[in-house]
Amino acid sequence: MSRVFCIPGILFLVCALVLSFLVSISLPYLPALDIVRVHFASGALQDGGSAQGIQELRFGVWTACYDDTHGDRTCLPTRHGYSVPITNQEKTRSVNIGSSWTRGLAVHPVATAVTFIALILSLSTHITVTLIASLVAFLAALLTLIAFAIDIALLVFVRHEMGNLLIGAHTITGPGFWLTFASFILLLLAGCTVCFGRRRDRMSGASTSTRTPRAKTGPFWRRKNKA
Repeated sequence: MSRVFCIPGILFLVCALVLSFLVSISLPYLPALDIVRVHFASGALQDGGSAQGIQELRFGVWTACYDDTHGDRTCLPTRHGYSVPITNQEKTRSVNIGSSWTRGLAVHPVATAVTFIALILSLSTHITVTLIASLVAFLAALLTLIAFAIDIALLVFVRHEMGNLLIGAHTITGPGFWLTFASFILLLLAGCTVCFGRRRDRMSGASTSTRTPRAKTGPFWRRKNKA
């Protein structure tokens, strides 16, 4: 692959891999990289949890964590597809963010694994392998786009449900939400860069190839005289 396109393509994949990996482990390991975040103006209660009012609730890939009025953070059990039941302090209204809305977040680590495969393939100088690397990078971009769509769906649903509590809940996007979008853009750039690099390499190889010249022969009567 052309050297001009090789290095940028690999750098795009490395950056996309790092961002995707950070989002994939998010809560409970990286609480700052949550997907969706909810701030409560008058507090709320987490069913089955602490009796203290919740001031902030964060949704990650594997679990949700909440901060109570004393500043203590508690995370729900880590698992694939978790549920978060919330009630207001008067216990007159309650909502539940079911596992059907959080189960799809597992697409994030899948996209991370595919991005890693694309990065390994992009290190090769073989033309066929670089083509496969480009296709795998586009596949990783597609999976990341699906994960981003799931994040958007979770954001909209949480915002709607928290509004039903009538306690002044403010739902916003977390840093992990935008890191996923950035990873998607980087994967698109990586796929295009690797593809252009392969095309440039083929054109360069075609222009430098030499054809064996055909031996020139004179008229048949000269060949006869020489004989």
